[in-house]
Amino acid sequence: MTDKSRSVALLVVAEVAVMSLWFVSAAVLPDMLREFDLPPLRQAALSSGVQIGFVIGALTSAVLGLADRFDPRRVFCASALLAGLVNAALLVLPPGGAASICARVVTGALLAGVYPVGMKIIVGWGVRDRGFLVGSLVGALTLGSALPHLMALGGGAQWRVTVAAASAAAVLAAVLCLFTALGPHHSVSPKFRPRALTAAWTNRRVRLAYAGYLGHMWELYAMWTWIAAATTVSYSARLAPEYAEFLARLTTFAAIGGGGLLCAFAGRFADRIGKPEVTILAMSLSGAAALATALTFGGPVWLTFLLVVLWGLTIIPDSAQFSAIVADSAPPDQAGSLMSFQTALGFALTFVTVQVTPMLAAAAGWPLVLAGMALGPAFGIAAMVRLRRIGPASGPEGPPLPGSGTT
Repeated sequence: MTDKSRSVALLVVAEVAVMSLWFVSAAVLPDMLREFDLPPLRQAALSSGVQIGFVIGALTSAVLGLADRFDPRRVFCASALLAGLVNAALLVLPPGGAASICARVVTGALLAGVYPVGMKIIVGWGVRDRGFLVGSLVGALTLGSALPHLMALGGGAQWRVTVAAASAAAVLAAVLCLFTALGPHHSVSPKFRPRALTAAWTNRRVRLAYAGYLGHMWELYAMWTWIAAATTVSYSARLAPEYAEFLARLTTFAAIGGGGLLCAFAGRFADRIGKPEVTILAMSLSGAAALATALTFGGPVWLTFLLVVLWGLTIIPDSAQFSAIVADSAPPDQAGSLMSFQTALGFALTFVTVQVTPMLAAAAGWPLVLAGMALGPAFGIAAMVRLRRIGPASGPEGPPLPGSGTT
């Protein structure tokens, strides 16, 4: 096995393991509510706290240039280890209390040292197969995000086992990352340069990639976080509550996990036909799936299951390509900071959408909320169509990169 294959494989496994921390609260919340009476605002805060923490961490990392100035493997290791320990505190802290919510915020901040930093490591291993590489990492993130829903299928008091297992997985991820190597395209920034972030609006390709990513993120985490709750309501129209809840968890795992498996394949496809083209196709399909799920809400269980899984399959494969476009378009020694800033902006948006989604659902019903999620892909498609018109990126080595778009 080559250094590249071994390092990429280890990084992908580590990403799956540590990102299982993200949706722990959402996965175990129904079982926690059987033991503890939590008001809706605190329920939402347990889930959205990770998002706001991630924004704080990613902004800090981007401004300080942590991924570009320091060995990203050590940043990843320290962040994963601390995140696992903080998540374990949920086993002893009062569920839904201020301390638990703060722990979720801190966990999110630490995960900003894992996901964008992991992208910095993996883009160093290739230029012409960058779509595939970043797609593999985002696929790993997605599978990791789905894991808590699988762990929580047992229900009941087993929610503590889910929390402990996710924490242990994060510690394992910290160890695995230390055995990876840095690729030949890895570049280090020689000094602290916060002005590097100005490329987010002065570089037109980067700016449009950010816009497409924001449209994508409008839909993504609101769907991931609340689709279990939404499908529980939909299934309950035709199933007993306990069966509806079990099937909703299974649906959520299948939808999120299935999308993760497609990310690497979508990345390979993007390297051949163009990254903007893949994002446009994926957002068209996910937006259509959101509308179809809304229109058939409360209908046949099998139909809802298939539509939600289709939605999950198409909602994530474009995510990696927005980051790959930024990496293609930015100077190599600024790519880590710009990708961190990109994710910070995206997750700042998700903090709002995750928090507001259940409130809107209570007021207007799930069908209208699910249909509204399709607005994000529509905005993202418009941005990526404009990106295609300005031609391909030159990339860090000078000549146009395959898969970066066509005129």
